[in-house]
Amino acid sequence: MIAAVKTGKGNKVNGILSSYDRAVALVSGASMQNLTLLLTRIVLAGIFWRSGRTKVEEDSWFSISDTTYYLFAEEYSGVPLPSDLAAAMAMVSEHVFPILLVLGLFTRFSALALLGMTMVIQIFVYPEAWWSVHAVWAALALIVITRGGGQLSLDAALLKMRGAA
Repeated sequence: MIAAVKTGKGNKVNGILSSYDRAVALVSGASMQNLTLLLTRIVLAGIFWRSGRTKVEEDSWFSISDTTYYLFAEEYSGVPLPSDLAAAMAMVSEHVFPILLVLGLFTRFSALALLGMTMVIQIFVYPEAWWSVHAVWAALALIVITRGGGQLSLDAALLKMRGAA
């Protein structure tokens, strides 16, 4: 390596390292981090929102379908709650927390709630699905729990307002 620097080949290495440093600086900036947190919130919300929509009657917001009650009584019977209560809790959670995540309101709490749902599904419903599905859900939730919603969130706006008051 020292020989390469002395012969002029080090300039190419230095050029590559300099380009790499510029690229890292670009993606490490606050704007990119805030966009990444927004995308993470939207992706996590989308997973649970779509699941929540399958639990309700077509063309309704909160009317739980007979299929959902059946699934919670039969296929998801390992959940240690009465099946009707578990179905209602899942349906409400899969609608409310994704909306809050997209808005960036009570972001960490919402991500924690969805992480809790993920772990219930993992432990009591589909224990074989950790590496194929649930690890990704958990990772997305943990990013939001540890980093918050970022500057592109209502949490950040509320924090600014509280600081100014």
